[in-house]
Amino acid sequence: MSKRIFLRSMLASLGAGVVALPAKAQPKSSGKAVSPGPALLTVSGLIGAGNRGPLDQALDRLLAKQSVSFSKAHTFDAASLAALPQVTIKPTLEYDSKRHTLQGPLLLDVIKATGAKVGGKTAFLLRAIDGYAIQLDAAEADKRRFIVATHIDGRPMALGGLGPLWAVYEPDQFPDVAAKPLKERFSLCPWATYHIEVKEG
Repeated sequence: MSKRIFLRSMLASLGAGVVALPAKAQPKSSGKAVSPGPALLTVSGLIGAGNRGPLDQALDRLLAKQSVSFSKAHTFDAASLAALPQVTIKPTLEYDSKRHTLQGPLLLDVIKATGAKVGGKTAFLLRAIDGYAIQLDAAEADKRRFIVATHIDGRPMALGGLGPLWAVYEPDQFPDVAAKPLKERFSLCPWATYHIEVKEG
């Protein structure tokens, strides 16, 4: 294949959002089902077998910088999140005081897809790209019907905005939260969520 044809095919792949690696350059997996797209969410802690190995201090730069450590994890790309049952919520957001339509799978469905056993003492440490982290009890996540939002108003959420993923719920639906000032309703919702640790609360 000439250099020009190779570059043309690579640019076409970039336009489609996917770059196909040569067979010998494909990343090694743990033998579990690994999604071909880039990982948007990494779940570690008390999970099942996982679909990737331990944290790589050299290459998992953001995780390492935020002192995350694990011996195994389960990663999700956009397609694997889209394959889960989707839920739509319409919260009034604190950033513009307007209602928006958010869509994505339930947080509990994402966690269970890792093989995690969710019980009465299970908690999730939700971590955002900017380092913000909050612990959320599984019971609270279930009660509030938290989702891992992938879309806002019908469009994929962008990195640099609230996405590409946002662990969020609809405060308007809960009188105890809706009574609070708008800017106090989303303290449990780290936008740009990229890592979740499943643990005992």
